[in-house]
Amino acid sequence: MKQTWRWFGPHDTVSVEEMLQCGVEGVVSALHHLPNGSIWSKEEIQKRQAEIGHKRDGSPSKLTWDVVESLPVSEAIKKQKGPYLKHLKNYKTSLEHLALSGIEVICYNFMPLLDWTRTDLNWQLPHGGSCMRFDLIDFAVFDIYLLQRARALEAYPEDILAAAKERYQNSGTELAPKLIRNIAAGLPGSTEKHSLDDLRGHLAEYDQISAERLRQNLIDFLSEVVPTAEALGLRLCCHPDDPPFPLLGLPRVMSSEDDYLKILTAVDSFANGVTLCSGSLGARADNDLPSMMERLGHRVHFLHLRNVHREALHHHIQGSFYEDEHLKGDTDMVALIAAILQEENRRKAQGRKDINIPMRPDHGQDILDDLKRQSQPGYPLIGRMKGLAELRGIILALSHPQMAFNQINNHDRAF
Repeated sequence: MKQTWRWFGPHDTVSVEEMLQCGVEGVVSALHHLPNGSIWSKEEIQKRQAEIGHKRDGSPSKLTWDVVESLPVSEAIKKQKGPYLKHLKNYKTSLEHLALSGIEVICYNFMPLLDWTRTDLNWQLPHGGSCMRFDLIDFAVFDIYLLQRARALEAYPEDILAAAKERYQNSGTELAPKLIRNIAAGLPGSTEKHSLDDLRGHLAEYDQISAERLRQNLIDFLSEVVPTAEALGLRLCCHPDDPPFPLLGLPRVMSSEDDYLKILTAVDSFANGVTLCSGSLGARADNDLPSMMERLGHRVHFLHLRNVHREALHHHIQGSFYEDEHLKGDTDMVALIAAILQEENRRKAQGRKDINIPMRPDHGQDILDDLKRQSQPGYPLIGRMKGLAELRGIILALSHPQMAFNQINNHDRAF
């Protein structure tokens, strides 16, 4: 695996020097300041490459921009409305400019409206740090009592409805603005302020779009852009829904292995691949991450390694969870990394060029000096560095020659 780090640009609270000190081998970034649907110019791409490639004193960092996360798919494309044909053309032009700049891996998502959803961005942990959390009861409070969405009562089981009613009645004055602020943070362009009326307006536009229609819109999008990516030698990889279950009545089409298989089969090209995010997919108990890696691994172009703890109170697909430490939580990270390394060994034996799959330690708990930095939610320096160090240890242990020697000996003794 190539160990990378997500960087939001010069305004990021983590500097290029600090990325180097964490020992990363490459950088994941995007041009977040450009509107969705617009063209990424060669000049803007090269400017970001230069920012990554140099320290503050102007000397070379030797870091490169290896993965785009993400080249956004506009809401117009997702809904096939308005200027979506122009946005498709712009998307292909941006792919051409990225290829000319030497960047080959492009991550994107097809989540309607909400790019990600958490109800708490600074949930306090017993050790004094904090993390992001999705509380299904809080979300039901937002949906039913604050947003007042039609049919919201139909979306939750009876125990959640009862708990949400009790929590709302006893919440005081702090919960409502906190939920509105945190959930709005997952809207595209979330640096802007969004009101409940804004959200209601956006939701209304999806009333007539079923999961089947959204999936077909995704297939239509890929049918347009994958041939371009294939001709340019690029690898597109779709990020899963976060969380991987329906919210606010919005359709979800990238939440399970079956969802990925439908898309990979419909547009069967090496350029159409997977971003395997162990945190997003791991929020559902029926997603077996090591097995998914074994079966989908040949089309996995990018890895997000993080862990979530699914709270035992809820046994439905839809449930509460929080961002756990990278080697804790409900995903067996050792087994997942073993499956990744097996896939890389297969690629090496096949003579593939993409042997080392880019990986980044996704999210992290805010610990130590992170608590003072006010970093992007989920992207602290020390919490992610701790996670990367732990993941690096597992990778090194499983890749060690002695480990391979022991495996051979154990196999021989079995016969």
